[in-house]
Amino acid sequence: MQNLVINTLSLLAQVEYSYSSSSQGKPPGPVFWICWFAFGVLMIAAWWKIFSKAGQPGWAAIIPIYNWIVWCKIVGRPWWWILLLLIPFVNFIILIILIIDLAKSFGKGAGFGIGLLLLPFIFFLILGFGSAQYHGPSASSGMAVSPPPQPA
Repeated sequence: MQNLVINTLSLLAQVEYSYSSSSQGKPPGPVFWICWFAFGVLMIAAWWKIFSKAGQPGWAAIIPIYNWIVWCKIVGRPWWWILLLLIPFVNFIILIILIIDLAKSFGKGAGFGIGLLLLPFIFFLILGFGSAQYHGPSASSGMAVSPPPQPA
């Protein structure tokens, strides 16, 4: 019995794990980094235009955390929703809601919002550089509270 345990443990100790990002253990090449940089620049430009169309400062798109606050303001959500973006698994749902609200704020439907989620490098460019106009915050439009009636 003792030999069985020792043999099993020695076999487990011989396993080598590779934590590299590729199967050959090489880092990404220059083509990858050029594409990654181009994607980043395009997304920053698209967000800059989206913020500008919504009447917000375009430079806010490049400031971490503050861009989330401005995004919540554009779609009509309270600022504390950025705290929900910091909670694992909840952040996926909040992100989907914010993206669909962004599409609706620019007069697009939920289908365009799903496009923003699945193909951001195409749909954010369409939203930023296309003919879409900002119509106001979509989330607050349905939640408007009418003032109480005045006594006669």
